[in-house]
Amino acid sequence: MRNLAFTKMQGLGNDFLIVDGPMGLSPEEISELCDRRLGIGADGVLEVSRNDSIRMKYWNADGTPAEMCGNGLRCVARYAYDKGWARDRNYPIQTPIGARGVKVLDDAVEVEIGRVKVTGHTEIDGDRYHLIDAGNPHAVVVVVDPDSIDVATIGPRVERDPRFEGGTNVEFASFRDGRVDMRVWERGVGETPACGTGMVAAAFVATKTDGFDGPISVGTRGGAGQVEFRDGVAWLRGPAEYVFRGNVGGR
Repeated sequence: MRNLAFTKMQGLGNDFLIVDGPMGLSPEEISELCDRRLGIGADGVLEVSRNDSIRMKYWNADGTPAEMCGNGLRCVARYAYDKGWARDRNYPIQTPIGARGVKVLDDAVEVEIGRVKVTGHTEIDGDRYHLIDAGNPHAVVVVVDPDSIDVATIGPRVERDPRFEGGTNVEFASFRDGRVDMRVWERGVGETPACGTGMVAAAFVATKTDGFDGPISVGTRGGAGQVEFRDGVAWLRGPAEYVFRGNVGGR
């Protein structure tokens, strides 16, 4: 691997390696970088580039590309703004699924996830899953207590179910007192402290099944963020923080 400069950031415990593009890493190299024992350790790698616009690409920890990453988009928004690539705190970032607006605040970052839709429902092992498209695929199951769920067993089984071509993210969510609490099994990663698009997917189900409205607080093991649907468009708000910078490779 060539010498690679990176910045590690995290949003609600979802951690990423951010690299200025073009990156040119193979899936195997990405997997090695994300390994928490043999590499730097991260849930995924974000490539950020600037030419006519600011662009973002994302790869999961196993080296597979993903369409969207909500917590990663927040980190990229702060990263690009702090580098001086964007003159205004409100600006667009190009993603694999189109341009998304971002707003960099002093203590948080708000990003546009886009329009969310229900793509169907399915039953797996007796549980009913809401299938949600939040720019990437999600299967949301409503539970009484997310902390009581054996996520390490159920998550990979649902992720790799044959009916999900290419796999799916899996959310275990409870709805009470106007708040969503959840745990998540991320496709190509495993259980993570949070998942931005998963938070949006769970909040969307809460609006459909329990009548949630207005800004929705979503609690994860990494902390709480906020989801709001404005004119049918989902916005996600939460922290985006630096961890450290470094260089790797060069051998």
